[in-house]
Amino acid sequence: MTYSSAVAYLYRLQKHGIKLGLETMTALTACLGMPQNRYRTVHIAGTNGKGSTAAMAAAMLQAAGYRVGLYTSPHLVDFRERIRVNGEMIPESRVAQLTEQLQALSQPELLPTFFEYTTAMAFQHFADTAVDVAVLEVGLGGRFDATNVVTPMACAITT
Repeated sequence: MTYSSAVAYLYRLQKHGIKLGLETMTALTACLGMPQNRYRTVHIAGTNGKGSTAAMAAAMLQAAGYRVGLYTSPHLVDFRERIRVNGEMIPESRVAQLTEQLQALSQPELLPTFFEYTTAMAFQHFADTAVDVAVLEVGLGGRFDATNVVTPMACAITT
């Protein structure tokens, strides 16, 4: 699979829209071996300022010497902006590889949304690159947000 075909596949998942519940996300991460449990997380929620707060938290943690994963949405120019390790975007080849891996593991009845799929990709990439801590920006928020399958060491809620 190429990067462009992987991104095209991911965008096609947007037809699934938004689904309430964490069942699909729990199943996806279980298929991957619960990668989100292999590192500490900081969870950022709120109405405005989530992305800025997440970026600042990641920068502070990195400056303190930690290896830091950052997951934000949406992206501005390039899909890879959503998943970063120490400021570096996820490589195109890794997006393609993770997309193939999740396709192979996903059960047909799951029908993950775009956000669920990309969140699972971020969790796996952070585990595979051995981050010390991941800073996660929630999507739409609320208790059914796909990022809520983590047990964070700290949370922030912006205004």
